[in-house]
Amino acid sequence: MLDQKYRYLQLAFNSNSLITARLLPRIPRDPRILIEVGTPYIKREGEDAIRFVRGMWPGYIVADIKTADGAAEEVIEVVRAGANGATVLGSAPKETIDLFVEECKKYGIDSFIDMIGVNDPLRDVLMKLKAPPNVVVLHKGRDEESTRGKVINYVHIKRVKSKFDVLVSAAGGIDLRGAQSASFNGANIVTINIVAPDDLFEGISMDSNIDKLAFEFLKGIG
Repeated sequence: MLDQKYRYLQLAFNSNSLITARLLPRIPRDPRILIEVGTPYIKREGEDAIRFVRGMWPGYIVADIKTADGAAEEVIEVVRAGANGATVLGSAPKETIDLFVEECKKYGIDSFIDMIGVNDPLRDVLMKLKAPPNVVVLHKGRDEESTRGKVINYVHIKRVKSKFDVLVSAAGGIDLRGAQSASFNGANIVTINIVAPDDLFEGISMDSNIDKLAFEFLKGIG
């Protein structure tokens, strides 16, 4: 389980197992580094994507399944595949989110609520739940990165933490400077995408010195 005392770097792999096999061994085995099996990766390869990463990575794994329905079944699937945490959409029905949080607790993994597309995470989602998740994810989607001036609203971090004892993750369009800003504003987790060299999205390029950059991000978030 994750600890409020630390700042974590979550590295998101969104491609496939062939690329993951080449890049994952270059990631430092640091307890503050979380590996995300991204949504596109899981859509391509299913549970096998999570199993593949588990076979290579001994540390913490987040399965970004973005559950929208069928919470109980999807939690069981990622637990069986070896994940330590999983995501549910904040825009999902309240019943789905409640069941997701309950099932994650039952099976001993962390529940992440992804607030992509949610205007007010506290008022619109968290205040309506039976129990809070382990992690609240403030997420600017990849398609939103092209919108000039659209940023993660960090004021929600303090609002959420004033009401609930949860970790907050910042994800989407974050570079090193953005990671430092997120951490300064109270984010416990900063998520960075591993991207192709010609990718238009922000992240760590596959052809870069990944291990060096990972340490720079860890240093930057404190």
